[in-house]
Amino acid sequence: MKIAIAGAGAMGSRFGLMLHQGGNDVTLIDGWKEHIETIRKHGLSANLNGQELTAQLKVELQSEVNLQNEMELIILFTKAMQLDKMLSDIQPMLSENTKVLCLLNGIGHEDIIEKYVPMKNIFIGNTMWTAGLEGPGRVKLFGDGSVELQNLGEGEEETAKEIAQVLTNSGLNAQYSDNIRYSIYRKACVNGTMNGLCTILDTNMAGLGETSPAHEMVAAIIKEFVSVAQYEGVELDLEEVVAHVESCFNPDTIGLHYPSMYQDLIKNHRMTEIDYINGAVSRKGRKYSIPTPYCDFLAQLIHSKEEILEAH
Repeated sequence: MKIAIAGAGAMGSRFGLMLHQGGNDVTLIDGWKEHIETIRKHGLSANLNGQELTAQLKVELQSEVNLQNEMELIILFTKAMQLDKMLSDIQPMLSENTKVLCLLNGIGHEDIIEKYVPMKNIFIGNTMWTAGLEGPGRVKLFGDGSVELQNLGEGEEETAKEIAQVLTNSGLNAQYSDNIRYSIYRKACVNGTMNGLCTILDTNMAGLGETSPAHEMVAAIIKEFVSVAQYEGVELDLEEVVAHVESCFNPDTIGLHYPSMYQDLIKNHRMTEIDYINGAVSRKGRKYSIPTPYCDFLAQLIHSKEEILEAH
């Protein structure tokens, strides 16, 4: 399948590499020029579960996408605040038949995608894979993961299942979901706790879990996500979601991982996606008259940290 990865950071590089290994024609697209040029010259270097490898992948700088490369599938992995610009830049790759799968963290991205892509071609999902970007052209990939996805357009269930099969054939463990909004909110609870708290406390997930206030903080934040989701018709079980999130503390699974927000802000002094995770819950809370003090405060803390570190 002819696939473009729009946003070739840590997760985009993982998916691009695995889809390439699965025999697909993959092109990585990103706005970081040094990253793209490094891959173009030397290939994508990866530590994959302890094995060092290099893959020669097609790459394009986001600002230089041309009219010769229409894609069958585009997987969106750009940062949430860069989504609109990315979709605008990659329009030459979008034909009337191009399917677009959004796997971004956060809530409500389809509102932006609809400006560029007809509803019948939009698919949304989430992933529990992890990845780390160690520098231009180099990623560290460990552990297992999965993907869930669903069509937004009516009658596109079979296409969604076909996309899931393409991902699964490359080892990405994808499956069709008939209730993806539930899964997205449940995943957002992971991001809304692990990302912000680990970033502010300068620790990995296992380190967060070892602190005595961890459970109380996690439960308070998730309660706000549950209340907003319920208003939108998505029923989450508070105790089950808290247990699911706290399973991330286990150092024998993914507990030693530093979440993407930590990598962006603490390691690379880049702006974060907090406005599309906790910030999104805050905005929805104001809209629905639901108090969200923990999400409000965590978003404020992250924004303060961005200013202190002069994030760009």
